[in-house]
Amino acid sequence: MVARGVPTSTPSWNADGLAPAVVTDAATGVVLMLAWMNAEAWQLTRTTGLVHFWSRSRQALWQKGETSGNTLRVVELRLDCDADAILVRATPAGPACHTGATSCFFRVDGGPDDDGVPTAPAVDVLRRLEATVRARRDDPATDGKRSYTRSLLDGGAPAILAKLAEEHGELAAELPAGAPSKVVHEAADLLLHLVVALAWRGVALDDVWRELARREGTSGHAEKASRGRP
Repeated sequence: MVARGVPTSTPSWNADGLAPAVVTDAATGVVLMLAWMNAEAWQLTRTTGLVHFWSRSRQALWQKGETSGNTLRVVELRLDCDADAILVRATPAGPACHTGATSCFFRVDGGPDDDGVPTAPAVDVLRRLEATVRARRDDPATDGKRSYTRSLLDGGAPAILAKLAEEHGELAAELPAGAPSKVVHEAADLLLHLVVALAWRGVALDDVWRELARREGTSGHAEKASRGRP
């Protein structure tokens, strides 16, 4: 077992009294920017919940988004193993880069510039879908019309369960010999309606991920037996 020492909430500042701070989007994991903090910026970030930095060029404190409105709200602060680098997990209120790009890391070695957002892993696609479904659930107005998702949510259990059964049946019909493209299409439909069903029940996808992580490395038979299932 590796000894990790006593947790600390004080960064180890360099000779100039600074530490690099990497900011990531707490929801997607995308790296948004890199800047510097000193002790005052660190304390302001902790006490206000809004990310502050120290500008080496202006020799002054600055709050991210103080003029643009593109603030970064703190979700979690972490230090690396030597406590000399800071990781800020934050919720951005807009583009993190002054150029208007989502991330400052939009320059691709050997390729054209992009928005700084790498191709999202599947879990991020589902999280964005979940966010959209929840927005439909919590704000029924969509350009004066009911969205498809909203119509399902308004239909409650009968509508949602009927669609889950329908989509499950269509996927089951394609799995034995259907074209791979059809299997993909039906699997996506089933996932979409599952996300709607979970949002309707108020169950977060993150709770599902945690349950799957809990089961990792456990025999399926043993896991079922632990719940008293045959």
